[in-house]
Amino acid sequence: MIAFSHVHKRYPGGFEALRDVSLVVDSGELVLVTGHSGAGKSTLLKLMAAIELASSGTVIISGQNLAKLKSAAVPFLRRRFGIVFQDHKLLYDRTVFQNVLLPLQIAGFDSRDAARRARAALDKVGLLAKEKALPITLSGGEQQRVCIARAVVHRPAVLLVDEPTGNLDEAYARDIVALFRSFHQVGVTVVIATHDRLVAEQLSARTIHLGQGRIAA
Repeated sequence: MIAFSHVHKRYPGGFEALRDVSLVVDSGELVLVTGHSGAGKSTLLKLMAAIELASSGTVIISGQNLAKLKSAAVPFLRRRFGIVFQDHKLLYDRTVFQNVLLPLQIAGFDSRDAARRARAALDKVGLLAKEKALPITLSGGEQQRVCIARAVVHRPAVLLVDEPTGNLDEAYARDIVALFRSFHQVGVTVVIATHDRLVAEQLSARTIHLGQGRIAA
């Protein structure tokens, strides 16, 4: 479960990205976070994953208050999450397979088990045949699929997705959204930040609308 109580997030210079945000995302839920560019959607996801900390208020993740969590415990908390970044963050000097394998190597998985999981994740997103390709040779939609495979390879409890369809044509976008639905259907908590009308139309989900850093609806 993810719970925010009166959360504010201020950046250096005084910009307040989130203002008095209170919400709960239950385990196994599918939630859309909508709003204009700069509304605070990305910041909200970063707070959920403990990439950033709230300036004030309380963020509870799986019963743990992030403000009281020791820094050494943060990497273990993050293992509960898979994150699909808006800008991909792929390593372009490594193959598709090596990109997906990396989180498992960092976590210390046995090499055989890690390879099996990486190929299973690539198969899930339809890219097993391109495991030896470099990301630069892939289309935008295929690169997004690699990101998704990397995010779910360690079988996270929560999948956080930031603007997944922003640079994709409609056909690719529909396929990507269908993948997120399939993960939710097997029990993964999925939170998607988007301003894409197509995503909202394709997914039947609770929607949290942000405006100027506040929950507007």
